[in-house]
Amino acid sequence: MSKVAVIMGSTSDLPVMQDAIDILKGFDIEVEVDIVSAHRTPEKMFDFGKNAHDRGISVIIAGAGGAAHLPGMIASLSPLPVIGVPVKSSNSIDGWDSVLSILQMPGGVPVATVALNGAKNAGILAAQIIGSGDKCVLDKVLVYKEGLKAKVIEGAKNVKK
Repeated sequence: MSKVAVIMGSTSDLPVMQDAIDILKGFDIEVEVDIVSAHRTPEKMFDFGKNAHDRGISVIIAGAGGAAHLPGMIASLSPLPVIGVPVKSSNSIDGWDSVLSILQMPGGVPVATVALNGAKNAGILAAQIIGSGDKCVLDKVLVYKEGLKAKVIEGAKNVKK
């Protein structure tokens, strides 16, 4: 069974990152959640990044605000796909510092980046990555996407009345 790690720089990021946790659990994907600060616990971050794949992690979702170094640093240490979630935090410049810190990675150290506070999409993207090799997860993603389609069609009916 595939497992996704959802990590963040501090507990203040959890309300945003909870959306990723919830969507992954909805796809029946095992989730490991932890606080791993690039600036306050660099040794823990280094250990996490170097060893996540040995613990059965398939994808890492890393959320961070402000300078937002966590996703890029984890990507520099791990062979796993990393999805960065820029978090609009109290020390943020309207979230743009976080977006750009995660988005502007140097060649060779990719981080997939979702929208500001876009943890739900990070969870869906992680499920799609896992689903590319796991038919059970892929089927759940397909059902989820059909549900999105059905909501739009139903909403359109209500508008046309």
